Amino acid sequence: MAQRRDDTMALVAFMQAGNTSVYAGSWRHPATEHGYLDASYYAKIGRQLEEGCFDLMFFDDRLAMPGIYGGSVGEAVRHGARPVKLDLGAVLGVLSQATSRIGLGATYSTTYYQPFHVARTFSTLDHLSGGRAAWNVVTSVNDGEAQNFGLATHLGHDERYDRADEFLNVVTGLWDTWEDDAIVHDRAAGIYADPDKVHELNHSGQYFTARGPLTVPRTPQGRPVIIQAGSSGRGREFASQWADVIFTGDPGLEVARAHYADQKARLSDAGRDPAAVRICPMAYAVVGETERHAREREDMLLNDLVDPMASLTLLSELMNYDFAQYALDDPVTDELIASVSGIRGLVQNLRAHLGGETVTVGDLAGHRATLLQGPRFVGTGAQVAGQMAEWFHGDACDGFVLAATHLPGAFEDVVRMVVPHLQRAGLFRTRYTGTTLRDHLGLARPQRRTVVPLGTSA
Repeated sequence: MAQRRDDTMALVAFMQAGNTSVYAGSWRHPATEHGYLDASYYAKIGRQLEEGCFDLMFFDDRLAMPGIYGGSVGEAVRHGARPVKLDLGAVLGVLSQATSRIGLGATYSTTYYQPFHVARTFSTLDHLSGGRAAWNVVTSVNDGEAQNFGLATHLGHDERYDRADEFLNVVTGLWDTWEDDAIVHDRAAGIYADPDKVHELNHSGQYFTARGPLTVPRTPQGRPVIIQAGSSGRGREFASQWADVIFTGDPGLEVARAHYADQKARLSDAGRDPAAVRICPMAYAVVGETERHAREREDMLLNDLVDPMASLTLLSELMNYDFAQYALDDPVTDELIASVSGIRGLVQNLRAHLGGETVTVGDLAGHRATLLQGPRFVGTGAQVAGQMAEWFHGDACDGFVLAATHLPGAFEDVVRMVVPHLQRAGLFRTRYTGTTLRDHLGLARPQRRTVVPLGTSA
């Protein structure tokens, strides 16, 4: 079975609605615009990416300031380690009106939101954007988020995924409570919609109950696109069940190839067409007018802009573990791995990439805060396009989630200097040929699943 449907790659822009990109030093970059509290800032970036024919821009999110390190948010605030995170519903509302083609995605947690709220939010966005909505599904990561929602500690790894599975069943069920032709607008007869085509869900499960119907009719895409990232075995199984786009964080080509093959096999085992799901690793592109210029930019990004304390602060946030007791050159021991939820897959990937058995706390911290989390493509526009093509043709991905080293300049560089080379090589579209995000990604509009008719019992 083919692993992808065509030979054109997907390009996704990885965004933050705050003071920094996923690269923790971006706010210090001399070319960064500090307009992240202004609607025009996001509108400008959206139009830029649309000019480059990107499939999608999606926003990462966390529901707390990083405050695990040392039991305080002080270091996150001091070093700008992602203390600002705006409400994504408002940001995507701005973008839905400032753009007309690019997909628009947001991260919403299955641990701290309710299914009805998420279903309504993304179906509304899909209507108002003309079919461009995507939901990045996360289970959240740490106790700080729990404490902002009235809980003392975060749920365990497996319980989070049990809850998430049921959450997705409820959300997709709510999206299907309206049939496509339910609305008739019969003015003469005084009939707005056919009640036989609007259905109750009547879900009652371990974690959730939801009667339905959803208060938003079926959307242009049928259902918004679902994005998911999970590197653990359970996370990969979850993605195989639900995701349309799978977002990965593999640091090197060989690791990515192994992950790609494993995930495609899991999709097939789940009874899905592996070619219909896009697997896209996060990557950085450092582009220059010359290779020397690009290398100088890379050196500044690696060595000058990220404070080690910001790295440790973000590592503690991700791992839900206080690393204040460790130095950067301390080795990550088996005992440490066993005590930190979610760290095992990350350490294994880093060991495979670094080619050794010893991984230090500094390696882990740098992986999260600098340019080590995914592949780093460096050079002229032609060289970067060639490096991306090597991954794409090498059975490592179906495209890329490009993260910005600084905003908006990093995306300007890619659109101006890299995308034309990809287009000339036939690896990327030269124009949008459809109107919805599913059109861009080559995804079929999903069929409704049958739910309980209105007014009957489950």
